[in-house]
Parts: sequence; structure tokens; C-alpha cells
Amino acid sequence: MFQLGKTIVSEDIIEKDFVCNLSACKGACCIDGDAGAPLDAEEVETLKAIYPKVKPFLRKEGIEAIENQGTSITTEFGDFETPLINGADCAYVIFDDKKTALCGIEEAYNQGEVSWKKPVSCHLYPIRVKDYSEFSAVNYDKWDICDDACTLGQELQVPIYKFVKEALIRKFGEDWYSELEKVAKTYR
Repeated sequence: MFQLGKTIVSEDIIEKDFVCNLSACKGACCIDGDAGAPLDAEEVETLKAIYPKVKPFLRKEGIEAIENQGTSITTEFGDFETPLINGADCAYVIFDDKKTALCGIEEAYNQGEVSWKKPVSCHLYPIRVKDYSEFSAVNYDKWDICDDACTLGQELQVPIYKFVKEALIRKFGEDWYSELEKVAKTYR
């Protein structure tokens, strides 16, 4: 672990390689697991505001889940997440003609309907950020459904931090990312 500003960062994001391989995993991270995508309070408000424009891109099941549960939910621990369809798929998941899970929010973004790409936690994946009172922990979330992404990342020699560069800059800023790159040069 090393410190960058008010973040404590795992070396794994520098040392491990990763490139999403949607043709292999079919977007399993959006449909497997037992929780929705983590959200911050600002994102909760953003989802409420953009939902009318995102709704036409969603599946019937997703719309029903959102209209029953809300555009986001609050967990028993007070954290915010996207709602799920029957405890599985994220309510915002859509599928392409190859049955690959995609994000309905991102599709609305790609079509120019909204200016917000998707929750930063999704954009950052496989990195997870946990905020504490004095700092944020930036960690690699190793999940076996992403084994193909690790293999592809190794083949292409793309470390995690480079794969999620845009998302890290979105979350922490250009200066933070520049400092991360300096640290990375000493690790690899």
C-alpha cells in the first residue's frame, strides 16, 4: 500500500493486469453478485434526475424494479446502491444481440440523451473505493468471473490503473492520476 494525497492505494492496481473481455464474460459483473453498484449521494440525485431519459433504454424488468424500489436503494448499512431485478441483475442492465450485459445508462449516454456515463463504481471496476473519514482506500477487487480479463490484460500488458485511467481521473482528478503514474514507474 502507498499513500497519494488522501488515498491509500493497493499496489495491485499497478502490478496486476486487466482488460475487460466482454466476449468471454458477457458482462457477468452486472448480473452476478448479491448487491447493486455502489453509489455516492450525488449519484443518487443524478439517477433520479436522469431516469426519465434513461427509462426508454431499459428492459421491462428493470423498469419494474426501479419503479418498485426507486432509482437507488439504501442498504441496511446506510450505503447507496443500484436496485436489482429479483436479487440478481442490476436494474439498469440491458443486453445486446449476443446476450452480453450492457449498461442502459451508458447506452443513453452514448446516444446523447444524458451527460452522465454511469456510476463511477462501475466505471472504475475492477477497482473499488471505500471512503473513510480521513482517507479513501483504493483496492483491486479480484473476482473469479474476471479471470478472462486478467488473462487478456496480461497478454496485452495493460495494468489495471491504465485500463481504468478515465475513471480514476473522473474520481480523483488529473493531478492524482499523474502522481499515480510516477509511483507506477518505480513498481513495474
